[in-house]
Amino acid sequence: MIRFLLYTFFLLFSIYTIAQDSIPKLEDDSFYREDQFYIGVSYNIFAIIPSGMNSEGISAGFQFGFLRDFPVNKRCNLAFAIGAGFSFDQYGQNLLINEDDLGNTSYSIIDSYQDFKRNRFRVSVIEAPIQLRWRSSTITEYKFWRVYAGFRVGYTIWNQSSYKDTMETIRVTDISNYKKLRLGASLSVGYNKFNLFAYYSLNPFFNENAVTTDGQKINFHGIKLGLIFYIL
Repeated sequence: MIRFLLYTFFLLFSIYTIAQDSIPKLEDDSFYREDQFYIGVSYNIFAIIPSGMNSEGISAGFQFGFLRDFPVNKRCNLAFAIGAGFSFDQYGQNLLINEDDLGNTSYSIIDSYQDFKRNRFRVSVIEAPIQLRWRSSTITEYKFWRVYAGFRVGYTIWNQSSYKDTMETIRVTDISNYKKLRLGASLSVGYNKFNLFAYYSLNPFFNENAVTTDGQKINFHGIKLGLIFYIL
């Protein structure tokens, strides 16, 4: 899955590079828009984690989407944008999520001495990004600075915990205590094609009923740090 996402990302970036340099802006047009599509990759980490919980293995994400740009001044360097997008995120960690035959979900921290091949938490989310945008662009300038601050409302269409060791494989899909509504703040800053991206999940992944076997609340949030590319 990660390999496929990376191949897709580099293909889209190649198309973006060609398109950005080949589509002209009309000099006699006093009104213009910027950055209608976006693609990005990120490294994912947790914040506010239970004691003993650590990152393990691959934690990466991929996102893409469309944004409608609405300039609010004559120069068009200030704007609002709203849109729709999709994100896939994977978190490698040592929190084992299991489910018994009655559908009861349990959460336990895997001991440091216990050997396992992988333990991943994955989510796929449909998002509605909203941004306040500043850029140093002009009607004819292709390379410019940008600062885009925003908010994202998302709904999880798929979530899964997957654990594997030498003896067994455990998969739990549609985890009962998982909060499908996702709220987050985002910031992207950059020049020309390359932009740094940060995202912080404002609400935890799990509700108040999610507690580890040793009594700790599972109220961790997600942080994504990476690169995002905007396509005209």
